[in-house]
Amino acid sequence: MGKQKKIIIGAAAIVAIVVGTRLTGLWGSGTSTTSTTINTYISADLTTQDLSKMTDTYALEIAGNTQEGLLCKNTDGKPIAGLAKDWSTSKDGLTWTFHLRKNLKWSNGAKLTAKDFVYAWQRTVNPKTASQYAYIYSGIKNADAIVSGKNKDIKSLGIVSKNASTIVVTLESPQPQFANLMSFPSFYPQNESFNNKAGTKLGTKSSEQIYSGPYKFVGWNGTNNSFRLEPNKNYYKPKSVKNAGVNYRVIKHPATAVEQYKRGSLDLAVLSTTELQSANSKSKDYTSVPLAATSYFSYNQTGKVKGLQNKKIREALNLATNRSEILSSIYNKVGKVPTGITPAGLSKADSGKDFSVFAKQGYSYDMTKAKKLFAEGMAEEGLTKLNLTLELTADVPQTKLVGDFMKDSWQKLSGLTITEKFVPFKQRLNDQTTQNFDIIYSNWYGDYAEPTTFLNLFTTNSPNNNGKWSNTSYDSVIKKSLTVDSQNVKARDNDEQEGEKILYEDAAVNPVIWGQQVQLSNPKVSGIQYFTTGADTIYKNAVKNAK
Repeated sequence: MGKQKKIIIGAAAIVAIVVGTRLTGLWGSGTSTTSTTINTYISADLTTQDLSKMTDTYALEIAGNTQEGLLCKNTDGKPIAGLAKDWSTSKDGLTWTFHLRKNLKWSNGAKLTAKDFVYAWQRTVNPKTASQYAYIYSGIKNADAIVSGKNKDIKSLGIVSKNASTIVVTLESPQPQFANLMSFPSFYPQNESFNNKAGTKLGTKSSEQIYSGPYKFVGWNGTNNSFRLEPNKNYYKPKSVKNAGVNYRVIKHPATAVEQYKRGSLDLAVLSTTELQSANSKSKDYTSVPLAATSYFSYNQTGKVKGLQNKKIREALNLATNRSEILSSIYNKVGKVPTGITPAGLSKADSGKDFSVFAKQGYSYDMTKAKKLFAEGMAEEGLTKLNLTLELTADVPQTKLVGDFMKDSWQKLSGLTITEKFVPFKQRLNDQTTQNFDIIYSNWYGDYAEPTTFLNLFTTNSPNNNGKWSNTSYDSVIKKSLTVDSQNVKARDNDEQEGEKILYEDAAVNPVIWGQQVQLSNPKVSGIQYFTTGADTIYKNAVKNAK
């Protein structure tokens, strides 16, 4: 995320999709509910609906339902027509032409044209916008140079509107993920006139945005915990929406959601704690939802934190991480032990193997070796004592257990003291993007079904490279996978495998768990689309059998 970033939440803090009837007082006086209304909750406060600035899975989910791109996804996650009725690609893979549907409109009735895409893309790559997702435009003509500030001509970005309904995109090299990216929120259109009028308020309230998708967003004032999606009558195919809308509420306590589900107030509740999973694993309503998500520790390698630029110290911290025990004792075996940063189920290599198997690395738990390496690293740095702060999200119950577990484990390394720091989700986002941490526990959801959606995070200039680790060999091999080897699947696999190897051997990052979502789901609810990448939950086809 990328969901979209679809990111940075503890692996258990997954959006909960819920359908049901209204419970008196639960949804608030401003919420409309009918028998076909979907009631859903999220586990943290909503941040923004500015398409150029959103990074987290919750904001991306709202956008994925209220906005639409050139392309959408079918039930298998494959690209299909969206606002573009059709598209074509040149033989060399460098030129993509999209033809928009006729008479497209924004939710406020304004015409939606090709210029809205050109403006949106130019705004996102403009350094003044400071979009954390500008990097995802890499490979589009001049995008990298514009994002870096070397090219001041924003209009030289490789997108032009030939007329009101025709868009031509020029790439610097073929991109296997490009069609998939066209359904990602960072590539959705934006209306320049509306944005200019909204100014700095853009996306800070539901009323400070307009919508191109099947729903429009209403009722969010920027801080409240109850809001909703309503069918957008100006959507090009309004009858394709099979429900009366979607009610949202922020519910931060997992047990509260489960309680409301069992009272009939919700038709789905995420089981995000060991206790809830164990207590409900035998229920006929127990289901799982696929995810492409990795939770990991980032080490601050800016030079501001003593010790963490030393490879042996980072290796020791990785080796002192018992991932199997974390999965078993904290996550109740919901998920998988990671063997790399790219999770299982994201994509397959040319051989047919899951990429995670093809690129498997040797992440393991070995306290004896960890102690030896830590002592050597401390000696190299001239240190006898090292104090490090571990930052985690306060809004996610299991992160407290992860923090306690790692503090106990890491403090077995002689001379190391760990202080836990729990902060709200929004502060965690800010701290990791400003490198205001020593070690931080993050989560990333894939934006598209190709390993670079994870591997791109750790290139030197990536805005999502929270620890600011830098390795020229890594940068080179990831760039190669996206350029000269982009159309050679086997060569691209090898490049990405090499990237995983460099991350592992340099202890650049510490993958902790590959996520999975388990939940209680009412079997009378059907048609909710769950995707492992991008905007991960789509509601327009959702139907509830009230009988």
